[in-house]
Amino acid sequence: MATAFDVDRPTHFKTPEKPMKIDGNAIRAGMVIEHQGRLWRAVKTTHTQPGKGGAYLQVELKDIRDGTKLNERFRSSEKVERATLSQKEHQFLFADDGMFTFMDNETYDQVMLSIDQIGDDQTPYLQDGMTVIIESHEGDPIGVQLPDRVTLEVVETEAVVKGQTAASSYKPALLDNGVRTSVPPHVETGTRVVVNPADGSYVERAKD
Repeated sequence: MATAFDVDRPTHFKTPEKPMKIDGNAIRAGMVIEHQGRLWRAVKTTHTQPGKGGAYLQVELKDIRDGTKLNERFRSSEKVERATLSQKEHQFLFADDGMFTFMDNETYDQVMLSIDQIGDDQTPYLQDGMTVIIESHEGDPIGVQLPDRVTLEVVETEAVVKGQTAASSYKPALLDNGVRTSVPPHVETGTRVVVNPADGSYVERAKD
């Protein structure tokens, strides 16, 4: 029987990447790079074209180990070391005292990750039995990739207004995992919706 926490399984499974250098302007959100002797995950990137001088990429970085944040500028002429990662499917088991336990789907070995390693904006989407991708660097787990889509129930939103159908009139809504998002006017309390856990945005009304 379907529940309010049904999720789509991740559709990607990758073998470890070969070490590689990339252009500074090729960094993308979610990518892990080696910089200043530390591992960083790109959280947000913005292309900037100043009035004088060449264009550059403004990147918000988050330290994989301790969550420290750093803002850096990278130009296309710079070379950046993209971290070598291995990715493997795991099943989320449970959370306890800020630690999240996952099980390797092949070996049944268990792995524990902290909120900082997963991201406090991503942990609300973890549900019992969810299949995720755990990323490791030189054998050490450093992060989790959630499914691209998660189905949740709207537990609070404004009433439907007759004739209000414009996409620009999205209204606030509270999901049953405690996350707030914006939904189209026709979505009512109790409606199951599909959201993107990367940013919590509404994707579509659930078809089940």
